[in-house]
Amino acid sequence: MNFNLPDLPYERNALEPYISLETINYHYGKHHQAYVNNLNRFLENSPLNGKTLEEIIMNSEGPTFNNAAQVWNHTFYWNCLSPVKTNVSGTFLKVIENNFGTLDKMIENLQQSAVALFGSGWTWLVYENGSLKVTQTSNADLPMKHNQFALFTIDVWEHAYYIDVRNDRAKYVQNVLSNLMNWKFIEENYQKATNK
Repeated sequence: MNFNLPDLPYERNALEPYISLETINYHYGKHHQAYVNNLNRFLENSPLNGKTLEEIIMNSEGPTFNNAAQVWNHTFYWNCLSPVKTNVSGTFLKVIENNFGTLDKMIENLQQSAVALFGSGWTWLVYENGSLKVTQTSNADLPMKHNQFALFTIDVWEHAYYIDVRNDRAKYVQNVLSNLMNWKFIEENYQKATNK
């Protein structure tokens, strides 16, 4: 079974001015596509061929894991972003307040985690053991490997922002958290996590 590059949930220029068309063309069109191509190549003679992406992630390591996880991470990340401003619902706001005190505190935790992460990786909002928490992973690592359910992520590999803001990761992170968070998707993930 071959994997394909999933369609973006919006036009390639829809996240401007915060994430440029040029960044999407490279990040989605080149990097994400390369992970898909590499994964298909690694699966050609693998016993994992024909498994779901999640099954491959949970049962592989090395290059196969790295590429499978990065296909999953990027697909998830694109869905975490919305070109149309969304708002957190009152119900989910209560969940956030129970876990972080305030929505601003949660956003601040995400911001600090994403800016502080050394090297390449991801900052996540996850559901684990009945609670929300902010966590980091390096390189291709992801919450499902740690019995956590991903609700939201921000990609802090340099290719996510370097074209737009050069080395100013903090500006990119602020742009995403202030303008692009897809609360509808986050809440859908929370519902799935709590129904498991």
